[in-house]
Amino acid sequence: MDRRASWLKGVLDLLVLATLTEGESYGYEISKRLDGSGFGRIRGGTLYPVLNRLEEAGLVVAEYRAAPKGPGRRYYTLTDGGRAFLREQGAAWMEFDASVRSVLVDGETA
Repeated sequence: MDRRASWLKGVLDLLVLATLTEGESYGYEISKRLDGSGFGRIRGGTLYPVLNRLEEAGLVVAEYRAAPKGPGRRYYTLTDGGRAFLREQGAAWMEFDASVRSVLVDGETA
């Protein structure tokens, strides 16, 4: 049984915030970055509710911009609160990851 989808669901908010630390971005670009990092293709039906939730929480701000050709895009920018949240929750995730790794390593050597 492949559990990666459920693992990703638990950490996707943090991953999206982390992609915005280098500057503003739009949904498709965020999806491409995550795919390029080995998480697979994150579909819009998964990504946009996350972005909306982060915006409602004040962790990102969004700005719609018309495009000279094609449809306009919503650009997302990390807020100061988003940076603080990413630091705090990122540290909590790393602590959780270390605990999981410790148990898995102990289980392999038993």
